[in-house]
Amino acid sequence: MPRDNVVVGVDIGTTKVVAVVAEVTTQGRLNIIGLGETPSGGLRKGIIVDIENTARAIEKAVEQAERMSGCQVTTAFVGLTGPHIGSVNNRGVVAVTGEDGEVGPEDVERVLQAARVIPLPSDRRIIHVLPRQYIVDGYDGIMDPIGMSGSRLEVETQIVTAAAAAIQNTLKSVQRAGLQVEELVLNPLASAEAVLQPAEKELGTVVVDIGGGTTEIAVFSEGSLWYASVLPIGSEHITSDLAVGLRTPLSQAEVIKKEHGCVSMEGINENETVEVQVVGGKEKKRVPRKMLAAIIEPRVEEIFTLVRREIENANFQGLLPGGVVLTGGGALLEGIARLAGAVLAMPVRLGWPENSGGLGDMVASPAYATAVGLVTYGSIRLAHSQAAATREAFWENFWSRLKNWWRELF
Repeated sequence: MPRDNVVVGVDIGTTKVVAVVAEVTTQGRLNIIGLGETPSGGLRKGIIVDIENTARAIEKAVEQAERMSGCQVTTAFVGLTGPHIGSVNNRGVVAVTGEDGEVGPEDVERVLQAARVIPLPSDRRIIHVLPRQYIVDGYDGIMDPIGMSGSRLEVETQIVTAAAAAIQNTLKSVQRAGLQVEELVLNPLASAEAVLQPAEKELGTVVVDIGGGTTEIAVFSEGSLWYASVLPIGSEHITSDLAVGLRTPLSQAEVIKKEHGCVSMEGINENETVEVQVVGGKEKKRVPRKMLAAIIEPRVEEIFTLVRREIENANFQGLLPGGVVLTGGGALLEGIARLAGAVLAMPVRLGWPENSGGLGDMVASPAYATAVGLVTYGSIRLAHSQAAATREAFWENFWSRLKNWWRELF
């Protein structure tokens, strides 16, 4: 049966679909209670190209998560990615209309709506309007202006947009799998919820999520998203290079990459070899492991060169002392952090999902960062909606008691 304190995240990736079911405790802790994972055959470079195949993969992953958790899944927070993702900074301004010049929730809603007004082609849609800071009568750095006094309210936002067709195809795929979309969430935004500490978001940090068909980049500063971009290149390209270079099937190249792949020849024993099945027959051969590094390193260097250009395109004027946090399945390649640091000229660390109870150990890998981040994002949304409902119930009860008292008095 569905439960009010359960959140579900569905990460629709190029190589796999992952569904995570989490329970939010009364203390706000996230306990992972279900996990489902299945190969994905309906996407290319993060874009859905086969709705039926994608829907079947989602359905299988969700069924696995349902069996493990014992919960019926009806809605989910769903990740969205692809090279069509774009972001822009914008500002909104409104006059405060509350009594005594006090900023109320309706003023915040109006200023966010004002910030949404940007020139947008007919084939694009807004998926996030993320406030970076509020400004009340010229005083900036405000994160929650409700209750403050002033006559003018401004907001600086990061607006994330996506192709309308990609959004519709994602919604159709999820609905055909028998689910309703609670909210579409930008993948790197979700990944950051799983792998970044609040202090890193505040200082200035870049999240780089290397997936199967895409590499996602998100720049965070002063606690919020500054810039987001998605590159149409990922670890699948490394697998393809290995398949061509070693003359082996793609499936075998993927196994070799995961078990023996490395991005540098340093530290590899001259005599270390790897068994490779030759394409088109049962013949096998042994190749030096250094040969794998010689094939993988140029492709990984290319990925980080493109990442560096995207960071430069962000036009971020401040510093990024938090450096780069690498996550995603592609981040598991041996030696990748060292090469990333050399290309990006910044400190680099691997990002692992943490602070999850229950079956959290099952998803303690960069490969599950987006899926865990989706349920983390969802739990924050759940907490906000419950707090809003509690406030509304309080005021309804207050006014009801006041009316009853007034009637009794007169």
